[in-house]
Amino acid sequence: MPLKKKILELKKRKEEVLQGGGPQAIAKQQAMGKMTARERILSLLDENSFHEYDLFVEHTAREFGMDGKVLAGDGVVIGTGSIFGSPVAIFAQDFTVMGGSLGLMHARKITKIMDYALKMRLPLIGINDSGGARIQEGVNSLAGYGEIFYRNTIASGVIPQISVILGPCAGGAVYSPALTDFVFVVDNISKMFITGPEVIKSVLGEEISQEELGGARVHCETTGNAHFFANSEAECFDQIKKLISLIPRNNNQKALRFEPKQPSAQYKIENIVPDNPNKPYDVRDVIRAVVDDSDFFEIQEMWAQNIVIGFGRLNGDTVGFVANQPKVLAGVLDCDSSDKAARFIRFCDAFNVPIVTLEDLPGYLPGVDQEHQGVIRHGAKMLYAYSEATVPRITVILRKAYGGGYIAMNSRHLQADFVFAWPLAEIAVMGPEGAANIIFRKEIMEAENPDEMRKLKVEEYKEKFANPYVAAAKGYVDTVIEPQETRKFLIHALEVSLDKVVERPSRKHGIPPF
Repeated sequence: MPLKKKILELKKRKEEVLQGGGPQAIAKQQAMGKMTARERILSLLDENSFHEYDLFVEHTAREFGMDGKVLAGDGVVIGTGSIFGSPVAIFAQDFTVMGGSLGLMHARKITKIMDYALKMRLPLIGINDSGGARIQEGVNSLAGYGEIFYRNTIASGVIPQISVILGPCAGGAVYSPALTDFVFVVDNISKMFITGPEVIKSVLGEEISQEELGGARVHCETTGNAHFFANSEAECFDQIKKLISLIPRNNNQKALRFEPKQPSAQYKIENIVPDNPNKPYDVRDVIRAVVDDSDFFEIQEMWAQNIVIGFGRLNGDTVGFVANQPKVLAGVLDCDSSDKAARFIRFCDAFNVPIVTLEDLPGYLPGVDQEHQGVIRHGAKMLYAYSEATVPRITVILRKAYGGGYIAMNSRHLQADFVFAWPLAEIAVMGPEGAANIIFRKEIMEAENPDEMRKLKVEEYKEKFANPYVAAAKGYVDTVIEPQETRKFLIHALEVSLDKVVERPSRKHGIPPF
């Protein structure tokens, strides 16, 4: 056959596969407000950068009438491309082809691009839109999921792994996103659950919709399984692009450096934090007052809001921020906020991102519920994550730093590299009111005017202990700084700790309090 005919045949074969499940299936997908698999990839990646592989892979199933079915690309698209010029590996399940169900060859395509991403040290982006395991292929489908989970685990901490839920993701399929670093969801499109509404109804007799059970808001606000919420697929892709611009390609590199920019003049740091330690404020404004261009990219904004995590840049370099949020539960630590912070700290450490901690909290949240939910174990995750981290770690104590919360928030005692404190800082075992009631209980009870005596003793305690200078005198705080000096001190601390080296005992791995 002449070359021209062979090329024509190639083009014809390509056109057939590129039709996916056919015009009707594509129209149905679009009617649900969803893009097709290739449209999603092309919308996310740089123009003309996508190169597709395994276009002509076919399924091998022969039972239950599968021998007569042709499934374009076996329901998944894989390849490589770039985002802002930075190369990435990507796969997208094609719901128009047998509901994007996962069979043996479908899974092998995914594991092939996962292996490629790990070998070439590229970020991996997985777009999930699937009805789950392909029942007609039996145990082969389950084997495929296992192969994917194993690779998620081996690649963890080596390359960034991003999951995008743009349709159903049910049963065993949910565990791959759970093993990745960041999960993106879109309102009214994303669905994640292990057992669907029908199973719950038949087993427990409870009726619930897919949206109520495992919709985007549920996983952003309640479960904490998702990290980013969007109202549309386009908004979701913009979020992914922003994240890719802030993180390194792999664990042997650092994030790209950008031209430094001054924070916006509208954020005057000295006016953000009230003098009264009981008055709330938004700690994100403090972050915006110190980061380049006041640009802060928050993660898990809707879950465990008493702590704030996310990325910003200082003098052009990416930094991870962990900050207590006084406007929510006074910024206390609890089970969920400890989990949220610990996981983020470990990501930053794995990918060479320095960590800045902004501290203002009264301690851990007291209560029977928290104790019975395991706040001891959850709180220990933060202690472990900070202690384990070898990247530069800097803490600024803004106001309150009481009790175990003071230790957990990257204190000198966990080997923080730098600890700075504002003049407002109160570093103590507990708040002045509670401490005075315990220490001076006898004097207060025997006084002619107990209320007046209590006020005097509270002031005495504040003067002696609830200030940054006692800790500074013992070397637990490196220096007390003016609020408007914060950015300058952070930038200098990052510069001098650029080549930080930490020696650790030889071991296979530690055992975190999972």
